[in-house]
Amino acid sequence: MKKYLKYSVLSVVFLSMTACQEEFLEFVPEDQSTVGGWYRNADEIRQATAGLYGGTWWGYTDQLQWLSGDLLSGDIIYNFDQEGQYFFNSYNSTNRHLETGWRGLYDVVTNSNLIIDDMPSVAAGYGVSEEVINEGLGEARFFRGATYYLLAEHWGAVPILENPAAKISAQELQLPRNTVEDVYEFARRDLAFAADNLPTSDDPGRVTSWSAKGMLAKLHVTMGHRFGDPAEFTTAAAYASDVINNSGLSLASSYEDLFKFENEHDPEVLWAIENVANGWGTGSSRMTRWGRSVETTGGNAWGGGISMTINYQENVESNAEGLIDERRRAIYMQNGDFYDYLNVANGGYTYEIVVRDEANEVVNGYNNGLSNLKKHVVGNDADLGGVLVTNQDSPFNIYMLRLADVYLLLAEAELGAGASISGGPGYQAYLDVRARAGLNPPADGDMTYEDLFNERRVELGLEAQTWFSIKRWYYKSPAQALNFLNNQARSLRYITVLDGDQTNDINDYELVYSPNDETNPPCAPDCFDDMPEVMGPESTNGSTHNESVNMFTDSNMSLPLPNVELNANPKLGEEPVPYFNE
Repeated sequence: MKKYLKYSVLSVVFLSMTACQEEFLEFVPEDQSTVGGWYRNADEIRQATAGLYGGTWWGYTDQLQWLSGDLLSGDIIYNFDQEGQYFFNSYNSTNRHLETGWRGLYDVVTNSNLIIDDMPSVAAGYGVSEEVINEGLGEARFFRGATYYLLAEHWGAVPILENPAAKISAQELQLPRNTVEDVYEFARRDLAFAADNLPTSDDPGRVTSWSAKGMLAKLHVTMGHRFGDPAEFTTAAAYASDVINNSGLSLASSYEDLFKFENEHDPEVLWAIENVANGWGTGSSRMTRWGRSVETTGGNAWGGGISMTINYQENVESNAEGLIDERRRAIYMQNGDFYDYLNVANGGYTYEIVVRDEANEVVNGYNNGLSNLKKHVVGNDADLGGVLVTNQDSPFNIYMLRLADVYLLLAEAELGAGASISGGPGYQAYLDVRARAGLNPPADGDMTYEDLFNERRVELGLEAQTWFSIKRWYYKSPAQALNFLNNQARSLRYITVLDGDQTNDINDYELVYSPNDETNPPCAPDCFDDMPEVMGPESTNGSTHNESVNMFTDSNMSLPLPNVELNANPKLGEEPVPYFNE
């Protein structure tokens, strides 16, 4: 199982970059004599590559991943401090989460490079076979390639870093940005190598050639939209079809079951960040940050004021076309939802908009969206079989690529630059994803890009994918994507419509609550003053309620480079340069 990740990589093998001074290239090279005594066999190579699956991703997955993927995209409401700047599209280059996320991704690049640069020659010296060496390289290059895809989608042109020891020896400590075309190409070469050299099956949690081909499908679909090249869609469709038709994998029968702790290694999950509950920085912080109640988290629960936007909830309803989407309760909780696998020792957990104790005091107040996040909230210690969840260290994995995503990528590739499709393997894949959710084919029989986007937004809800979907929509049709972002009414929130004593029927939102129709500003700060018995102290989240969302324009569809990195490396502010000569 995944617990092979716990301490499998010796600290003398992986030495991370420093977090200060010069810039992201500065790190302590590994001790050559120590490396010379490692990589002696397949087991030692796999112990080394195991370190790429978990904690090295913390700087990115802790916050920036979901702040951009789920908050900037307008799927959730969260307006606290520098995190809330992503909701309001008001962040800038000094935002601390921007810097941490940048360095977190380059941590992955650096740790991958340490294996790529040293392992082959050392292992060959011990007589390790080329096949075993290339399989280890395949893992390292998968992670480096996938990371450069993420870097390109967040920032566009970024520095390509390989052979870092040689650059340090040559005192090349400041690198320029490379063109986004070459960043994509660098990612493509890494992922293609991984696809050719990884096995078709491995221990649960390990990436395979199917993982690499799924990422290649996503990369080529992205390039097809960005560069307007039909050949990229053809290539993407070929990779996606290969995974769907030849991997032997299938969609899990139950969407909700996919997001239970015991099923985190379901074969549908092609790649996940592997987490362990061993203290801060070793697991996922999402259950702590998103969980509303200690009954469902077993520890801290800071998510009382976080909810799905009304726009997202309306998207779930409209996408279902009159039916009930079976995925919804696995993504977010609504009043009356019962989860028999949460708080099991007390008979399960029922979500209520407002929770009062026996003294009729508010324990949990209502929040802006009358909902709370469910995905990544997997239970307390007893629910997880005695796994102790202490401080932002949920053991539940963070899914990065699922088979359902590849199904929808096939639909997107076959749609390509067209307006709609109504048949073919991609359209059938789209229908298969909807069928698992209990939904019918679209009423008009066609799948437009907007239909596909809405489906992806639901299927991959709270998996930090929506921003990437919006980016591809922006490459395809800038005006449509910007119109979507600027007309979400994402600040729309619920307010009470009753006065006086509200102890009765407080959880009947049809009687008690109404969406405020003033979106800019959504609600003056004093409009909540008359309902202290309803509002829990956490529901205001220490924030104001009169801020408006900044307009999305062409100039802010990529994240700004972190100011601290620009100051340390002025070359980052220069025009990007090619990386490849051909």
